[in-house]
Amino acid sequence: MLRNAMQLGRNSMQRGRRAFATAKAERAFLDVARDADRYRPAEERVHDWHEIYTGERDATERVKQASRCMDCGTPFCQSRSLSGCPVANLIPEWNALVVRDEWREAYNRLSATNNFPEFTGRVCPAPCEGACVLGVIDDPVTIKNMEHAIIDRAWDEGWVVPRVPRERTGLKIGVVGSGPAGLAAADELNQAGHSVVVFEKADRIGGLLMYGIPNMKLDKTAVDRRVDLLAQEGIEFRTNVHVGDNIQSLMDDMDAVVLCTGSTVPRSLTVDGSQLEGVHFAMEFLTRNQKRLLATKEGTLKSKWNKEYITAEGKHVVVIGGGDTGTDCIATALRQQCRSITNLEHNPQPPPTRAPSNPWPEYPRVFKSEYGHSEAQALHGKDPRQYSRQTLRFRGNAAGHVTHAVTALATRNADGGFDIVPDTEEEIACDLAILAMGFMHPDQTLPATLDLTIDGRKNIA
Repeated sequence: MLRNAMQLGRNSMQRGRRAFATAKAERAFLDVARDADRYRPAEERVHDWHEIYTGERDATERVKQASRCMDCGTPFCQSRSLSGCPVANLIPEWNALVVRDEWREAYNRLSATNNFPEFTGRVCPAPCEGACVLGVIDDPVTIKNMEHAIIDRAWDEGWVVPRVPRERTGLKIGVVGSGPAGLAAADELNQAGHSVVVFEKADRIGGLLMYGIPNMKLDKTAVDRRVDLLAQEGIEFRTNVHVGDNIQSLMDDMDAVVLCTGSTVPRSLTVDGSQLEGVHFAMEFLTRNQKRLLATKEGTLKSKWNKEYITAEGKHVVVIGGGDTGTDCIATALRQQCRSITNLEHNPQPPPTRAPSNPWPEYPRVFKSEYGHSEAQALHGKDPRQYSRQTLRFRGNAAGHVTHAVTALATRNADGGFDIVPDTEEEIACDLAILAMGFMHPDQTLPATLDLTIDGRKNIA
């Protein structure tokens, strides 16, 4: 009896020590500095189309970074309202599990809220980190890196396996569009027991994941791997299908149809010369390049390619638009060996720290250099961005090809528009202009055919 009591006491002490060690580890933000994952050197990566990430982190370093999570009483990082993770990832929970070396359970918690962590862990702008409570007084937790690490380990360890529904409802659901929204909808509907068919107008499944996001940010083997898994779970995929041509037939064959076509109509630039040869929308440029990569020895997958290709090789390239897509266009043009690269942004340069009008936990609108900017710096010796510049017109040659972009400084007025600053016009050499100014609304063909309600911005109400 005495021995049993002594053993119970020892076990209790050991549990206490482990609990103390865990508690200490989970408050390591007091001692451990943020150390985000590194990119491969810019001078190296601009010469290939492989992912920009090094992947050089062992589990011990991951645990140290996860231990900076404070396990907040109110974790704004996962709030998905004013700020934070849009899919409400259980961030403090899987950080704590990594600290305890429970990686498989961390994967289970991550996949409970996120259908495709391997996509978001690579390309998400990480609003969770902008809302991290630790970020109020220190650098935020490396949440995006942890998500990436957890899901990559899950794939490597064989934890990501098909989950075939045990029962079927007998209902057949059509999903139009195979981008992230379409794939997520198909996954959820399939897991609910419905029979799901995904229709995609392109030759490959993935939407923007396949053709809109460059290979160096999201290797297409990661997309195909997930699509293959979804197919093993029972989802049927059909490519090269233009649903708008036979939507009524589809409606008759299905019990329900989910439209996940995305916002595909790009914002245009209605200035003189915008019709010149050499002026293209960003998605034209990125999609054609990705199709070429997948069809040649520079890619690892096969894709139909009609040889249409927009190349920046040897050209003066002007990218108009300062978002992620603009950065992707910069990085793509650099890999195509452009002669020069200029990025025009109509807004002023953001401040180095949050402005009073941009308080925590809002997404921080601050100056930062993305991967394409640092690559331009390494290759051409300067940051390609020019702020507060409005494109006034394009000039071309007798053959109808663009040769210059004419810009001027502009300031925002009280009505939200822009006023041109006199005597600030400048001509920039431009053989290739890429318009990366975002998207306005979905294509109107399907909404019109189905007589759907459209709001004032031409979105489905």
